[in-house]
Amino acid sequence: MDARAIIQAEQDYVVQTYVRPDFVLTRGHGMTVYDSEGRSYQDWVAGIAVNALGYGDRGILEAMQKQAETGLVHTSNLYHTEPHTRLASQLVAKSFADRVFFCNSGAEANEGALKFARRMAHDSGNPQKTRVVTFENAFHGRTLAALSITPKSKYQVPFKPLMPDVLVGRYNDLLNADNLIDDSTAAVIVEPIQGEGGINLASAEFLRGLRELCDKHQAVLIFDEVQCGMGRTGYLWGHEAVGVTPDIMTIAKPLAAGLPIGAILCTQSVADHLKPGDHGSTFAGGPLVTSVADYVLGRVSDNEFLAHVAGVGEYLLERLSEVNSPLIVDVRGRGLMCALELSIEVAPVIKAGYKHGLLLVNAGTHVIRLVPPLIATHQDVDYLVQRLTSILKDVSA
Repeated sequence: MDARAIIQAEQDYVVQTYVRPDFVLTRGHGMTVYDSEGRSYQDWVAGIAVNALGYGDRGILEAMQKQAETGLVHTSNLYHTEPHTRLASQLVAKSFADRVFFCNSGAEANEGALKFARRMAHDSGNPQKTRVVTFENAFHGRTLAALSITPKSKYQVPFKPLMPDVLVGRYNDLLNADNLIDDSTAAVIVEPIQGEGGINLASAEFLRGLRELCDKHQAVLIFDEVQCGMGRTGYLWGHEAVGVTPDIMTIAKPLAAGLPIGAILCTQSVADHLKPGDHGSTFAGGPLVTSVADYVLGRVSDNEFLAHVAGVGEYLLERLSEVNSPLIVDVRGRGLMCALELSIEVAPVIKAGYKHGLLLVNAGTHVIRLVPPLIATHQDVDYLVQRLTSILKDVSA
């Protein structure tokens, strides 16, 4: 099939919940992907912060091949496998957590985290302890409970009624949070850095305050690190930059560098409330995907690798700040999770990027979100900035 036929078939047979550009990607290497016509694009999207090691990483391919050759790709959670256990032990060793539950996506991880918190609240003996506090501009997923804690009307309205007992606070407003969190609160869920909400960084004071409020009211503090975790910020976990520890952390996107996996990491005090049958998943934690995730976590958690991410991230913020354009409102971020906020809607900039050999993605209407593979270099940053400068000049004109 040529590109035109592929695009037409997609429009004929696939539910139209995405708007895709008019080219077909066929292969990738490092930071670059190629379409069916041979055009190349430097990728600053990384499958929406997923492809941490870029394209064609030899270690990923070898991990996939080694496990596939055993014949065990899927076994279900009814049986023990070594990769499943090996990944769990590595996650525990490299985080605050004592226990891990595997799932298939970030939305599933957040759904499960809410269930874990509700189970603890149920065991508290307080039947009124059902509320969940989330925050403006949050994004936690599109399944029903995750959507209920993603307070964006265009996402929520067509699917109401949603999960009840959700309160929405103001991000980085501790006084407002204090007014919302009380003994009826089962959980508080927050992104240490908001992704789709615009790359907004939670202050250390805010996260410390949430920790104290949850301790005071026996509520579960959940950090959603689906996007900001796994090395993205130059720390292995996004919350490490502010030194505050949650009760539960959800992760997903880059964990297996493109294979579907999510995980709920929790303390023993949370895990003690979960009994056989309380939660489950047919496909989660399969030996193929956990073999790859075990390799990816080992690479990403290496101190030299994290230092590389932090260094390139600092250079990215520095170079973006040097771009001279009247359209730029703000440059912010941490590590390789950065935002370029503009005074105009960014859709034309993203579209122009294709012609300049760039893949870009938005975070809301006025923010370009830069979440490239974590193998990006200073030279890649220079390539990006050169082309962004030209694009902004053209759009401004």
